[in-house]
Amino acid sequence: MTKMRPEKENIKLQKLIQRLGFFSAVFDSAGFTLIELLVVLAILAILAGIGLSTFRTSQVKSRDARRKSDLEQVQRALEAYMNDHNVYPNSTNDGEIFVSFPLVWINNVEFKDDKGTVYMKQMPQDPTGNPQYCYKTVPSPTPATSYQLYAKLENNQDPQIGGPYSCGGISSYNYGVSSANTTP
Repeated sequence: MTKMRPEKENIKLQKLIQRLGFFSAVFDSAGFTLIELLVVLAILAILAGIGLSTFRTSQVKSRDARRKSDLEQVQRALEAYMNDHNVYPNSTNDGEIFVSFPLVWINNVEFKDDKGTVYMKQMPQDPTGNPQYCYKTVPSPTPATSYQLYAKLENNQDPQIGGPYSCGGISSYNYGVSSANTTP
């Protein structure tokens, strides 16, 4: 075998490719055209838009799931309080639970009675902070024989949306749970 010079080798390779008609466009072209670049950028923009909208939807559903879970936890604490005292705690005009002082949702205080029994270590907060959860007793104010709890869900397609419910001077709540003897 004789050694070929690199230039002769390249020429032979190019002739072979031309004869076969294989990838000839790639070797003839110097780069991408403007149209090709714009098409690629458009495809990337579409994919990014789809990804971001899916991400936002999952965040909204996650916050709504947390809101529902928070209300269920408060519900359990209220039922435990009812078992001990035969009434539910009163509510304030601002939609807060009132035992010996208002349990403000935003302050993360614990839910306990006058004897020191803790029913909930920390009152939950809405993930976005606005509007807060709301608690209302029925009949209002005493004796509280039933209650209603409300939250504002972000996903308007949620099958559990109801309302609108009014509580604590806010009428934009769209999700509610209640004691067994009443409806939200």
